[in-house]
Amino acid sequence: RGAPPERARNPRTVGVAAARTAQQSQLDEVSDMATPAAPADAAAPPAVDYETIEVDGRQVPLNRPIDFPPWAPKDDAGCPDYPRFVRGRDSVRAYWTRQFQERIVMYDGAMGTMIQKYKLEEEDYRGERFADWASPVKGNNDLLSLTRPDVIKEIHTKYLVAGSDLIGTNTFSGTTIAMADYNMEELVYEINYESARLAREACDEVTAANPDKPRFVLGAMGPTNRTASISPDVEDPSCRNCDFDELVKAYYDQAKALMDGGSDALMVETIFDTLNAKAALFAIDNYLDEIYPRDVPVFVSGTLVDQSGRTLSGQTNEAFYVSIRHAKPFCVGLNCALGADQMKPFLRRLSNVAECFVHVYANAGLPNAMGGYDDTPEDMARENLIFANERLINMIGGCCGSTPPHIAAIAEAVASHEPRVLKGKNDKMELWLSGLEDLVVSKERFQFMNIGERCNLAGSAKFKRLIMGGDYGSAMDVAKAQVEDGAMTIDINVDDGMLDGLAAMQKFCKIAVTEPEIAKVPFVIDSSKFEIVEAGLQWVQGKCIVNSISLKVGEALFKQHVRLLKKYGAATVVMAFDEEGQAATEEEKVRICKRSYDIMVHECGFPPEDIVFDPNILTIATGLAEHNNYAVDFINATRRIKEECPGARISGGVSNLSFGFRGVNAVREAMHSVFLYHAVQAGMDMGIVNAGMMQIYDQIPEDLRELVEDSVLNRREDATERLLDRAQIEREKKASGGAAVQKDKAAWREKPVAERLAHALIKGISEFINEDVEEMRQAVDRPLQVIEGPLMDGMNIVGDLFGSGKMFLPQVIKSARVMKKAVAYLLPFMEEEKMARLEAEGVDTADASVLENMYAGTFLIATVKGDVHDIGKNIVAVVLGCNNYKVIDMGVMVPCEDIIAKIKETKPDVVGLSGLITPSLDEMVFVAKEMGKAGLKQPLLIGGATTSKEHTAVKVAPQYSDEVHPVIHVLDASRSVTVMNALLGEDKTDYVEEIMDEYEELREEHYATREERVYVPFEEVKNKGCTIDFEAFPPAPAPKNIGITVVNDTPLADVVPFIDWNPFFATWELRGRYPNRGYPRIFNDETVGGEARELFDNAQKLLSEIIAAGTLSLSGVVGLFPATRDGEDILVYEDSNRTEVKARFCQLRQQAEKENRDDPYLSQADFISANGDDHIGMFAVACMGAEALAASFEADNDDYNKIMVQALADRLVEAFAEKVHADIRKDYWGYAAEEDISHEDLLKVKYDGIRPAPGYPTQPDHTEKRTMWDVLDAEANAGMKLSEHLSMIPASSVSALVFAHPKSQYFAVGKIGKDQVTDYAERKGQTVEDTEKWLSPILNYDRD
Repeated sequence: RGAPPERARNPRTVGVAAARTAQQSQLDEVSDMATPAAPADAAAPPAVDYETIEVDGRQVPLNRPIDFPPWAPKDDAGCPDYPRFVRGRDSVRAYWTRQFQERIVMYDGAMGTMIQKYKLEEEDYRGERFADWASPVKGNNDLLSLTRPDVIKEIHTKYLVAGSDLIGTNTFSGTTIAMADYNMEELVYEINYESARLAREACDEVTAANPDKPRFVLGAMGPTNRTASISPDVEDPSCRNCDFDELVKAYYDQAKALMDGGSDALMVETIFDTLNAKAALFAIDNYLDEIYPRDVPVFVSGTLVDQSGRTLSGQTNEAFYVSIRHAKPFCVGLNCALGADQMKPFLRRLSNVAECFVHVYANAGLPNAMGGYDDTPEDMARENLIFANERLINMIGGCCGSTPPHIAAIAEAVASHEPRVLKGKNDKMELWLSGLEDLVVSKERFQFMNIGERCNLAGSAKFKRLIMGGDYGSAMDVAKAQVEDGAMTIDINVDDGMLDGLAAMQKFCKIAVTEPEIAKVPFVIDSSKFEIVEAGLQWVQGKCIVNSISLKVGEALFKQHVRLLKKYGAATVVMAFDEEGQAATEEEKVRICKRSYDIMVHECGFPPEDIVFDPNILTIATGLAEHNNYAVDFINATRRIKEECPGARISGGVSNLSFGFRGVNAVREAMHSVFLYHAVQAGMDMGIVNAGMMQIYDQIPEDLRELVEDSVLNRREDATERLLDRAQIEREKKASGGAAVQKDKAAWREKPVAERLAHALIKGISEFINEDVEEMRQAVDRPLQVIEGPLMDGMNIVGDLFGSGKMFLPQVIKSARVMKKAVAYLLPFMEEEKMARLEAEGVDTADASVLENMYAGTFLIATVKGDVHDIGKNIVAVVLGCNNYKVIDMGVMVPCEDIIAKIKETKPDVVGLSGLITPSLDEMVFVAKEMGKAGLKQPLLIGGATTSKEHTAVKVAPQYSDEVHPVIHVLDASRSVTVMNALLGEDKTDYVEEIMDEYEELREEHYATREERVYVPFEEVKNKGCTIDFEAFPPAPAPKNIGITVVNDTPLADVVPFIDWNPFFATWELRGRYPNRGYPRIFNDETVGGEARELFDNAQKLLSEIIAAGTLSLSGVVGLFPATRDGEDILVYEDSNRTEVKARFCQLRQQAEKENRDDPYLSQADFISANGDDHIGMFAVACMGAEALAASFEADNDDYNKIMVQALADRLVEAFAEKVHADIRKDYWGYAAEEDISHEDLLKVKYDGIRPAPGYPTQPDHTEKRTMWDVLDAEANAGMKLSEHLSMIPASSVSALVFAHPKSQYFAVGKIGKDQVTDYAERKGQTVEDTEKWLSPILNYDRD
């Protein structure tokens, strides 16, 4: 097994394009999945007349018998010396079939993790052979099989010694698609061949030492770095960066090389897009055609990207299994993305449905903050043991983060456990389809499956108009509406003589699969042209139904279609046509369907449960006597076909029945309902039906139903005439307008007043609130009873719905607005009642508010001193208020002494501190310490964008926390209710104990990690910065406008196009799930899409009002100055003479040790030339007026619009900053005058230069804002101030330095050491103590 054979490009086209030719070899198993191995004494099967066709000069059989069924019972015949194995003689499938049922087989662990431990550099990856390769190759782990085979073989051997029975080849990226990143496509065959050879050698050597435990090689085929189901262009959902043919070709080349190199089987792994996997399985099938009669087991392994239990392309794991089930995998399972603990529920579900063996190889836990994995071998063995305890698996291994010790520990843990019991194929012969979710079609689940018909050019004039006009976005709305109306699948047909049907089918499918509301159901790919059918199948990851094929093309071509559809894994509708034409009578329908069934099942091995016959629903009541029995013929044929063709389903186009009554929907709907009532009873399973044109059988007027049944069942000779008379009556009725009845949209206004109040609160309707509250007040004894009764009942429902995820934050805030308006209306009456009572009692002093006793608790919240940000605080206040908590909101920039005084005055149950900027972290620590000194006993909640659980546990909690008054970090507003309920509930002690234990662990981990982290001395990192060759890459030319430019006259409308709406939805805690995570795709999200759309529409309305009224304005100032690097700092000069230094901007440099010794330790100073020819920019911008406008809404008890104003102001000022930066690049400075990029690319920073802000990761020191404010004279020029803690005022403000050099980049300084702090303090002219205070969050040591 020396050098690989000479590599020559296979002249045979192995992609799908060749599969479309009449000579395509369709070689597949004819045995059923559940077929057991034949007993030794069984009679020989009858001889099969294998047809052969010529493919590239060789004869290939059209039918391939299988060595073993995919899931065979134990059979020693294929391995007579078991447990020993003789390669080339014994059957791998037979051997593994026995092994996988006797014990849990061990797979290996991560290859990448092990390679990282060798600390290989660029020269190791290159070796001598690739020393002069034009592009970098570090990271191309597969290449190491050529350049460092010693490393790869050693890793394989370590896993084998640790206990692995099977090992995967080092070929995760071994396709031409992935290798294109390194320009190494031509090396694919050699890399895969050598990788397989190395694994083969390692296995053979270890097997030789212990022949009773043979080791095997799995050829690993990764997912590629492309996705066939997902668009790489957010603006164009039909865009793809690869296609099915390309994937098939790439996977074929890999499979061939892996098997040539010595692999025993193939593993299609880490599947995040099932369409990629289907292409891989298609390619493997092509390869198996070539090596017939050799048998190669195939493993398939999916990857669920998060706790939703879905792949990246959106499928559930059941849908994923259904989509690849046609390939009859030997073993299916899950790997990567999740640790064992997170993977448990999803593997249970997969194990419950899989008919083959099941495997798992999970990560060593979830990645930590640095991207590493923390689970020890003992941890991983313990977490994985549940798979063995529950008998979910037949094979187990490890993925990311796992090593040979991890595999050894897992092997020891599972050694005594029984493997999963092989289920075998479901004998119910159920049709099993999939979109993003799976769908089992059986009478036990539903009597009839409705196939939506409105995405058919022949079935919908509207859809045809949209497609012909190229409006695919609106066409998607048609598809969505069908699913909403109850369609379980949707039929897609774009056949039209004036349309490129193939291109239209591809585009529609590519867009539709990205729309979750559509793609969740299976598709019916419908065309009279088989090439269009095939084009559709190549863009859909789920298991589809094809509509349709038939014998009218002739038996030979029919067989080719059948075999190709089997290869794609599609079910298919088979029309009752043959070479003679369409079947009209009962006998003809049965004859053609039975002939088709026998060819498909017995000659082509097509699964009978994937056959759907359409025996032709033909039009009745046409006036021609020969048409009158068509419905009866269909119904009777349905019953007989189901009997003579076991497993097959029956479908039909129901609207065909009533074509004679077009325009008379009342009659047509009745005909459809009556026909289906009888056809479904006879066995009809599905049909193409417009769900909006259906009546319930029992609700059809009795006289009309009788007329229709006479016609459908052909019970009277005059049935057609009688039905035509009724149709005329219906036409006249429609013409008179008597049929239209408008539904009262305001029916809730007719309900009792208490129900109206609850409805208004839940729906956020304030229009009638005052009149309804007044009506309710008149009906009760006291105004407070209105609040305690219907209003609180409604708000309790709101709280429950929000807590269960059925309402979203914008809806809750609307509800709060209604509640506030109602309470505001009642307050004068309540005050009047209170005063009257006090006077009657002779009391003339103020008593406690009558409202106090109705609250669940009192919460005091403040944004700490120096911080002006309050959106998050306001949302917390609203959410708690909606859950019956009294909220005392102290506002922003609240000094510690005021907070403590207010706590003592009001005695709240719980206190909350909020902050956005990093100095607020220190202020929170200070407030906590002072609360302890003051002897306060209230629990303290910490929240805000810069806060974290770790900081709270390490820095804040030790200052104040104990069992009575814990300190707790609250991640977002929605969690505040849960925390408050726990702190004020009966189980507080247990809850607090758990929190304190968790925080103690966080502190221990923090200090342990700090001990392990290595920091490079400051003097050393100063010499290891980013070295830019300013001779080769000179600085940007001098700005056109040096000095100060005031930008206070920018209209709001001019910045609207620059708005990034994604953070807007995050502010409101609305988050879509893949593939609808960002704007505008969030509108398509199944859970939050509707609310997101309403929120966005409300924002647009308010924004338009703001722009029209001018209630907000933009203010800003830009500065452009000569600059030069001075050591670790940047000097800014007054003018182009560079004689007078205007300011010094001090910079910080990374110190945490890099994994790659060649990586630079970055500082912003690196991006400025020291040659005296560079410049720097800066700006400060603000949105003015938001505080006043928000206050006006607050005065009107309108929290919703108050928060909306704040959120819009933030978006406007960020957009203004984006516009100003663009103006700097193109105009004020002018170094990119020709720049022309899209909004999307703008947000992705696809331009030269950066605009980092002081106080953020690239320069985490907020005190640098003072320098900027002095240079810009920002207060005078833009009306912007700095608070004591250097928070910008107003809150909606942005400031930044502007670097122009194309090699400048964003980065995070990270933690720094005291040596740099001391140097930095000296450069800034301040004490080390003051410097430590401002830099506290990034210190790698504890301050004294």
